[in-house]
Amino acid sequence: MQALTRRALRRPSLAALVALALVAFAGAVAQAQDAYPSKPITIVVPYPPGGSNDVFARVIARELGDALKQPVIVDNRPGASGTTGTAAVVRATADGYTLVAVSSSMTTNAAIQPKMPFDPVKGLAAVAMFAEGPFIVAVNNEFAAKSPKELIAAIRAKPGAYNYASSGTGSVNQFGTELLKAQAGNLFITHIPYRGMGPAVTDLAGGQTQVLMASGPSLLPMVRAGKVRAIGITSATPSAIAPDLVPFSTAVPGYEFSLWWGLLAPAGTPTPVISKLNAAINQILAKPEVKAQFLREGAEARPITPAQFASVVASDVERWKKLARQQNIVAD
Repeated sequence: MQALTRRALRRPSLAALVALALVAFAGAVAQAQDAYPSKPITIVVPYPPGGSNDVFARVIARELGDALKQPVIVDNRPGASGTTGTAAVVRATADGYTLVAVSSSMTTNAAIQPKMPFDPVKGLAAVAMFAEGPFIVAVNNEFAAKSPKELIAAIRAKPGAYNYASSGTGSVNQFGTELLKAQAGNLFITHIPYRGMGPAVTDLAGGQTQVLMASGPSLLPMVRAGKVRAIGITSATPSAIAPDLVPFSTAVPGYEFSLWWGLLAPAGTPTPVISKLNAAINQILAKPEVKAQFLREGAEARPITPAQFASVVASDVERWKKLARQQNIVAD
């Protein structure tokens, strides 16, 4: 009887075996996450090379590779206004090795596309914001307005007489201008969509349109060349992007519009992996040389937490859906 009791005492219970297995599993997971990354990381840019998404992604990729001691590869996968490459990342394994660099245009697309192949809020996990930048508002040289207040007054004085350009239907340029129209009391100015920013800027300079809202890199070269005139900026307060420009909030109280860029991962990516990426990127954004490079691209480095970035994405999708319904912004 005593021998049987001793054998029973030596035999581990099922609960103890399960507990040991769970501890071992947790240790293995923690070890794997501590070792992240153990192979190259790919950042998908869902646009062609040369644009702002591509420029910011390549800066981050170079610095992140140095910080994490693994190659970080930029893979351009353009198509369907950024949807093709982003959808590929949504379907990728959620292990932190396939990421996507996006901008606010993802949320404006979601606001007008009736059948997006992914949910921009539930299908992706926020990793880190790179930067944020206001738009510059410019007019052609023949247009009389030289300030935000003069522009608003001119449009109100002649409803329907003027046109504004954008880089396409549903673009962030259109959303920014329609937001201004709505907050100024539904100004009547006609939208002229172009296929890209290049022809939109060219026609503004040529006098075919009167107003264009766009990023600093898109407009400032033409402004400096004297071919168009910048009259204001869309930030709520003066911006380092163009410190001499007056905010449009001086003419339309409460108006504020900016474009952001950031990094997302497939939903379900482990929290420790996202935290490690976020911490590394925020350290990169604090570097003076990175801040200076972003400023030349019309944006300011914006280090925030994954939770804060997730809130920005979710609130933007709802904000732009509401504006699209209100202003009748629909996809081509």
